[in-house]
Amino acid sequence: MCGIAGYIDFNKQAEESILRKMTDCLSHRGPDASGYFFEAIAGYHIGLGHRRLSIIDLSPSGHQPMFTEDKQACIIFNGEIYNYAEIRQKLISKGHLFVSGSDTEVILKAYLEWGEHSLNEFIGMFAFVIYDRKKDRLFIARDRAGVKPLYYYWKNNQFLFASELKSFFEYPDFIKKIDQQSALEFFRYGNVPAPYSIFSDTWKLEPGHYLVVDMKSKVVSTSQYWNVLDYYKQDKLVISESSAKEELKQRLKKACAYRMVSDVPVGLFLSGGYDSSLVAAILQSESMEKIKTFTIGFPEAAYNEAGYAKQVADHLGTDHHELYCTYDEAKSIIPQLPYYYDEPFGDSSAIPTILVSRFARQSVTVALSADGGDELMAGYQRHISLLSLAGRVNRIPSTLRKTLAFAMRNSPEALLRLAAKGKYSTKENIAKYASYINGDIGLMEMIDLANQTAFPGEIQKLFQGEATERELFNRKQIRQLPTPLDQLLAFDYLCYLPGDILTKVDRATMSVSLEGREPLLDQHLVEWTARLPDAYKLSEGATSKYLFRQIVHDYIPRSVMERPKMGFTVPLKEWFRKDLRYLFEEHLDERSLRQHGLLNSKQLGIELKQYYEGQDFRFPLLWNALMFQLWYEKWM
Repeated sequence: MCGIAGYIDFNKQAEESILRKMTDCLSHRGPDASGYFFEAIAGYHIGLGHRRLSIIDLSPSGHQPMFTEDKQACIIFNGEIYNYAEIRQKLISKGHLFVSGSDTEVILKAYLEWGEHSLNEFIGMFAFVIYDRKKDRLFIARDRAGVKPLYYYWKNNQFLFASELKSFFEYPDFIKKIDQQSALEFFRYGNVPAPYSIFSDTWKLEPGHYLVVDMKSKVVSTSQYWNVLDYYKQDKLVISESSAKEELKQRLKKACAYRMVSDVPVGLFLSGGYDSSLVAAILQSESMEKIKTFTIGFPEAAYNEAGYAKQVADHLGTDHHELYCTYDEAKSIIPQLPYYYDEPFGDSSAIPTILVSRFARQSVTVALSADGGDELMAGYQRHISLLSLAGRVNRIPSTLRKTLAFAMRNSPEALLRLAAKGKYSTKENIAKYASYINGDIGLMEMIDLANQTAFPGEIQKLFQGEATERELFNRKQIRQLPTPLDQLLAFDYLCYLPGDILTKVDRATMSVSLEGREPLLDQHLVEWTARLPDAYKLSEGATSKYLFRQIVHDYIPRSVMERPKMGFTVPLKEWFRKDLRYLFEEHLDERSLRQHGLLNSKQLGIELKQYYEGQDFRFPLLWNALMFQLWYEKWM
C-alpha cells in the first residue's frame, strides 16, 4: 500500500520540486521510501511520484517509480496484486524476465504483454499509473470494487493525479473551486459520489475503470473494464443449498488465503459480528499459527462490541488484542477528520475506525477487514424492510393503491404519526411511501432515499447553492435487474460501498501507514454471489446473510453469534447535546456559514433547535454540516 501523485503539464512550467511536494504530503501512506521521476521533453513536462509502504519484496528492487529494462515504460502503483505469482509464471512462459520479487514488476510486464487487457488478469486492489513512452500516453487503472482511491484534475492543459486530494493543493495552478452540485450530493449521501469530487474539473476514477491520456492529441478518455451489474443480469445459479454452501466456503478460503500473502505481519479487525467472525474463522482454521485479531471497546454497553469479539476470539483461539478507549480519545479525533478525509466526509464511524487502526498498527502492518458482506448478502436492515414493504404493497389491490396514496398525502401529520406508531413519521417520510404505493417511484428509488442523510426537500431548504441534477450509480441499469433484491444489493454495492465504506477504511488505515485488505470483495466471490438465488442471501424467514451464517455456525456456536446487529460507532448524538455542543455553536453560526454562502443559516438554526429538543434524526444532517465547515476551514 502506498501513495502516488504526479502530473503532465503541457504548458511546460511544472518542475520537479512541485512533484516532490505533491508526493511527500502523502508520506503517511508510504513512510518506508520515496521515489520521483521527472522529465522535460518537447511537448510536456511529466512527473511521477511514489511513497512506499513495503509489504511484498522489502528489498530496494521493489523501489518505485519502476522502469522496464529499455526505459520505455515506467510505473507507480498503490495496492496489492494477490495472484501476482501466478501471473508472473504466465509471463515467464512468454519470455519475460524479472529482476525483483514484487507485484509491481508483474503489473508492468503484464501491461507490456497484454495492454489494457492485463486488467483482466489481476486479482487485487490497485490504483496504478504507467507512462508508456512508445505510445506517448499515460495509462491509469483502478480496481473493481474501488478499494484504492485515484483522483485526477484536467484543466488549462494540466493533468494531475493522486491518491488523495491534498496532493493537488501543493500544485500552484490547481484551482480550488467548489462544485456546488457535488456539495449538495455530499449533504445527501455524506460523501461525494464518483466520478465527481468536491472541486470543479476534478474527478475520481470510478471503480472498474481505466483512463488514458494521449499526449499527442491531449485527449483524456475513460473506459470501463468490469461492471458488477453484468453478473446480476445473468441467470441465477441452479444449485442446492448444501452445494452452494460448500462452494461459497471454498471461494471464501481462497479469497482469504490470497490476502494473507505478505512479507510483513498481518492481522484482522474483529467486531464479533457475522462478517468479521466468518473471516476470522476461515483464517484460523487454515493457519498453523494464531492469527492476530484486534478490537476496541467503549465504556457504554450500547456502543461496545468488545465482549462479543472476545467470545469469538476465545472460541477460535486467536491471538486477541483488545483496547478500551476513552471517550476523550474518540472526541480528540473529530478536529483531525478534515485532514485525513481531505474531501467532505460524513460517516462518523471513521472515528472508531481510526482508533482501531492505530491500535492494530502497533503490532501489524497489514489488517484484513470484512467490509462488503452486507452488500453481497443482504445484511442491512433496509434490505429486509424494503423487501417487506414491496411484499405488503403487492398484496394491496391495484384499484385501492391510488386511494391509499391520496389519503396518506392529504391526512394531518399528527394522524399519520399516530397511524405509523412513531413520533418521527414525518409528512416527508409518509409522502415517500405514498409515492411508492402509487407507483411513482420503485424500489431502486427507495433504496436511494434510504442511503440519504435526510429527505430531499429538507436538504433543499438547507442548501442554497446552484445545483443541476446528474445521473449517478447506473440507476437506469439497476432498475432493469431481474429481482427486487438484486436492485437493492447492486445499488448499495455501487453507492454506499465505494463512496462511504471503502473511503472510510482507506483513509483511516492509511492515516497510520496500515494496509487494509478486503477478502469479501474478491472479484470471483462478488461475481459468483451476484448469481446466487435470493433465498441463499435473505431467507424466507427474513434471515439476512443466510449462507454466511450457516458457514459461521460450522465454526462458532449459534449461542455465541446470535445477537442484534450493532453499528461501529460512538454516542455522538449525546455528546453534541452536552460537552461537544460548542462545536456546533462555533462552526455552524451565521458568520461561519457566510464564508461560502452555500447553507441557509436560518434553516440550520431550525434543525439545531429540533435536535436539541430531542429529534435525534436531525443529527446526521447537522453532523454533515459540521464536517463540511471543518473541511472548508481546513482546506479553503
